[in-house]
Amino acid sequence: MNLLPLIILLLFSSLIFSKMAAHNKNTHYKVFTTAKGSGHNFQESEGHFLEISNDVSEGSVDVYIYPRKTFQKFIGIGGSFTDASAENFFKLSLANQNELMKAYFNEKDGNAYRLARISIHSCDFSIKSHTYIDEGDKELESFSIATDKKYRIPFIKRAIKEAGGNITLMASPWSAPAFMKSNNNMLYGGELLPEYYSIWALYYTKFIKAYEKEGIPIWGITIQNEPAAVQRWESMIYTAEQERDFLKNHLGPTMHHQGLGDKKIIVWDHNRDLGTHRATTIFGDPDAAKYAWGTGFHWYETWAGGDSMQNNLTAIKEAFPDKHLIFTEGCQEGFRTDRLFHWPHAERYGEAMIRDFNVGIVGWCDWNLLLDEKGGPNHVGNLCFSPIHADLEKDELIYTPSYYYIGHFSRFIPIGAHRISSTSNRSFILTTSFLAPNNKTVTTVVMNKKDEPFDYDLILNGNVAKLHLPARSIQTIVYDLIH
Repeated sequence: MNLLPLIILLLFSSLIFSKMAAHNKNTHYKVFTTAKGSGHNFQESEGHFLEISNDVSEGSVDVYIYPRKTFQKFIGIGGSFTDASAENFFKLSLANQNELMKAYFNEKDGNAYRLARISIHSCDFSIKSHTYIDEGDKELESFSIATDKKYRIPFIKRAIKEAGGNITLMASPWSAPAFMKSNNNMLYGGELLPEYYSIWALYYTKFIKAYEKEGIPIWGITIQNEPAAVQRWESMIYTAEQERDFLKNHLGPTMHHQGLGDKKIIVWDHNRDLGTHRATTIFGDPDAAKYAWGTGFHWYETWAGGDSMQNNLTAIKEAFPDKHLIFTEGCQEGFRTDRLFHWPHAERYGEAMIRDFNVGIVGWCDWNLLLDEKGGPNHVGNLCFSPIHADLEKDELIYTPSYYYIGHFSRFIPIGAHRISSTSNRSFILTTSFLAPNNKTVTTVVMNKKDEPFDYDLILNGNVAKLHLPARSIQTIVYDLIH
């Protein structure tokens, strides 16, 4: 009996099977979906990519992934350790404290926050105005962070532990001490008096060293929170030229002389609308630019739901490609109890994060981590929303939809990932994508703000995943890269 044909058939079948198995192994995907009214968050499903048998049709809704060109490196997503958040945290029961830590900072079961911000002494979300020195102490001899050791520092240390020891932490001043300012008041704006430029620059370094002595590494600083806003709370004004000269002649050199030249210095730290002028003024001066890591942004410009303000970020990135962009603060203003579960608040986060990442932002930092059931405390009544609120009367945590929308990015995009091209053929489908540091796994976020659901095709290198996007939803797809 001639067995040769049978042997050949078996070998051929084995080869085909092995190729199919390898193909299936490399094209598996997982989908996580949060949709308005569904009652589910991060609802999980899975499937496999298929080879495209014919060209995509004009009538289909498509998301296209192009991984061959990579863009900015992702450093993290997180929130801010305000004094208000810290005090609220320690008013909770131990069980709820542990739950909050897990919800924000745990990599397996939480939002895996790895980026955070703190104020240098007080801000509006402090119980009262305070500094780290006695008023009038021009030599900074009384400098002490003792006031932070009661709530804020223990709060940060708990978070660092929950995060496995790794949080990128930046610090920002809202105002210099009153005696250093033109209006002799920490509130209502005012300018830093020229005779205190050098002393104020040294103040930053004392803060960094004091925190690091407590075991809390400081990655970077912003020069001034919202330097173009006169607020009824702690605030201080710099023109673009004043901020440039303070950085060039005082803060930058002082940081280097104090052995802190490796700390990142972020300019502007205010809204997208005016950031272009600020960045060009500072980065256009080589002596100032050499000290600046990049530009920080908030989102409190008039919100029109469009991308016009992100275009200003694009202009900065195109003019100064070696400088970084980072989102340093955003929250939903105007607290109202009946808006705790207002879905458009979450969609504001989703849309802003997708658009910001797509123009080059490397990290995205929310504002307060934890506010109470009234949107505070706040010493000037500037009450706001946070992703999680604490009902201190009932000792309960309230998870807003914004928490889950943020999590669709922070839970799934690994630190060190690089953004890749991700586009849609429909304006109502927003998307962004990142390639993991191992260059093997892709994370794609897709968002639908319309009241209608859609079926869509996720297309990658001649392969397609057939997916469904519910009305008013956000979706994260995690899959291996198909070459």
